[in-house]
Amino acid sequence: MPIGIWLVGLLTYPLLWSIALAAPQGHLPNFKTLILFAVGAIPFRCAACTINEILDSDIDRLIERTKSRPIACGAVTPFQGLCFFGLEILLGLAILLPALNTCSRLLGIPFLFLTCTYPLMKRITYWPQAYLGLNFNWGALLGWAAVKGSLDLKIVLPLYIGGVFWTLVYDTIYAHQDREEDMQVGVKSTALLFGNSTKTWTTGFAIACIASLALSGYNARIGWPFYVSLIAASGQLGWQIWTVDLSSGDDCKSKFVSNKWFAGIVFSGILIGRLLP
Repeated sequence: MPIGIWLVGLLTYPLLWSIALAAPQGHLPNFKTLILFAVGAIPFRCAACTINEILDSDIDRLIERTKSRPIACGAVTPFQGLCFFGLEILLGLAILLPALNTCSRLLGIPFLFLTCTYPLMKRITYWPQAYLGLNFNWGALLGWAAVKGSLDLKIVLPLYIGGVFWTLVYDTIYAHQDREEDMQVGVKSTALLFGNSTKTWTTGFAIACIASLALSGYNARIGWPFYVSLIAASGQLGWQIWTVDLSSGDDCKSKFVSNKWFAGIVFSGILIGRLLP
């Protein structure tokens, strides 16, 4: 399955976490809202992939894993890609804009900025994975605002930060696929920055992720099942980090894809934690 499919899920889950967390205690979230935002996130994630391919086409041609991408291989021109990007954004807006309140509409502006500028980060910093985290987890803010019409920072900020640390775990592992070629072409990443210390760093990020999610749940006064889910989620992250073979591109990709389980565990914990006292 194309990796972009998994990226849609990684972008969507923090949004779903936030919407579910915004539900009153003793109630499930509005499933119509969940489905609407899950569907609306798809064209935005696709747009992010498109702008990434447009801006990175010169680099993609030099990397074995990415040289067959449509723009990199010449099957699609940058102008055609830009037109497609515009259509994807318009489609996403058509789906979500009618359902957004003023607060969530305003929050959508920096999200688009983060989406469009992320591809440039690997050229200027060894922390593009952190910037990706800021982008991919913006839904943690947007989802709450869409339900409540405002932000409760003591709840959504730890949720957002937890998501950023989660992204640092999975995307650092993912970046190890291209580590050698990135060095040759001058692309920066946390995989290159951490090197042999990657597992130590990502363990720290995982601990910070779980602690932040726990703080968000505590401030939201969520029920005990949420904390049980965090124990399971901790195990899943630990399994990823300490069993991954960072020299194997296939294993790095496999561990990256396994984050669907982490995200699903946390989401289930929020749902059940909201439903039960």
